[in-house]
Amino acid sequence: MFDKNRMTEFQDCVKKMLEIMGEDPNRDGLLNTPKRVAKAYEFITQGYSQSPLDILGDAMFESSNNEMVLIKDIEFYSICEHHLLPIIGRAHVAYIPDGKVVGLSKIPRMVNIYARRLQIQEQMTEQIAQALQEAINPKGVGVVLEARHMCMEMRGVEKINSVTTTSALRGSFIKNPETRKEFFDLINSPKSVKF
Repeated sequence: MFDKNRMTEFQDCVKKMLEIMGEDPNRDGLLNTPKRVAKAYEFITQGYSQSPLDILGDAMFESSNNEMVLIKDIEFYSICEHHLLPIIGRAHVAYIPDGKVVGLSKIPRMVNIYARRLQIQEQMTEQIAQALQEAINPKGVGVVLEARHMCMEMRGVEKINSVTTTSALRGSFIKNPETRKEFFDLINSPKSVKF
């Protein structure tokens, strides 16, 4: 969270940026823009003040389950650290327990913590896998992120709807081809639950 001084400093930077672009930051439509942008960035970068390991550690339970646990289609929004433009995607996170499971809601929360930082997708994928590995020491971890990058769509090559896919595998997801295949088959299967 920004303290009062940081919030004022951020707003001053936004006002200066508007001036550099040739805008009048004092016109009606932009008068409160520096404040709104500062509040927006405070929200979308809140992951810096949160610990993924604390989130995961708050809800661990003993379990004899040794089959894959998968949460797929976890929506996330992040900001590209190179251009400060949005990344919009889905995460698929799986693990094979080894005596412990983690509360299901904690995995999407962990994804959000990493997404709510300036990111590159490749690093975020690794961070999620590593945090889950460290928190519960499962037999294996699999993470796949699929995302659209506005730095590719709004500028540069302007390739609309291109999707970047990254993966990070640990333990049995690397050692066991059947486990890896099951993981990728499950994340690529159509949704069977209708709501």
